[in-house]
Amino acid sequence: MFERFTKDARAVVKGAVVQAEEAGARSVAAEHLLLALLDREGSRASFALTALGLGDRRDAVRAALERARRRGGLTQAETEALAGLGIDVSGIVARVEEAHGVGALSGERRGGGRWTGHRPFEREAKDVLTGALRAATGRRDRRIGDEHILLALTARPGVPAEVLADHGVTHESVTRVLHGGGEARAS
Repeated sequence: MFERFTKDARAVVKGAVVQAEEAGARSVAAEHLLLALLDREGSRASFALTALGLGDRRDAVRAALERARRRGGLTQAETEALAGLGIDVSGIVARVEEAHGVGALSGERRGGGRWTGHRPFEREAKDVLTGALRAATGRRDRRIGDEHILLALTARPGVPAEVLADHGVTHESVTRVLHGGGEARAS
């Protein structure tokens, strides 16, 4: 499948590995793919993100991803559902972090040195890449670009899609910007 990736899509995948390394994570998650997309410039996905107003709000997206990571990867919707059952996720996070340090629920290594081994892709990240393939074949595109990765991130339920949607970037809005519908189009 990777032989069909464009230069930009390959850069996103490599950037996701770097994001995971910098975070000290043992594996590459879907959020690392999103963070790598946010770092890109001059690509179809970066055009779409900028056209949808995310260009100057990238730090807010990073902060929202960090908050979700500190909640152990729970979406805000999951946190609210647990609150409806009487479970205070914020309180649990605060108590765990008080005892074990900030980010203890994030699943990242803290203090024990850097993880230097191979970082496998988590199931959700693999699903995003498979979704990118589906997005490309659905449009009869011969190559898989970073825009297909963005479309897959917005289509798959989870933290990245929720954070993007909270900032006005949905599957529908990305599709409209990339493929027309009365707005600017990425060429």
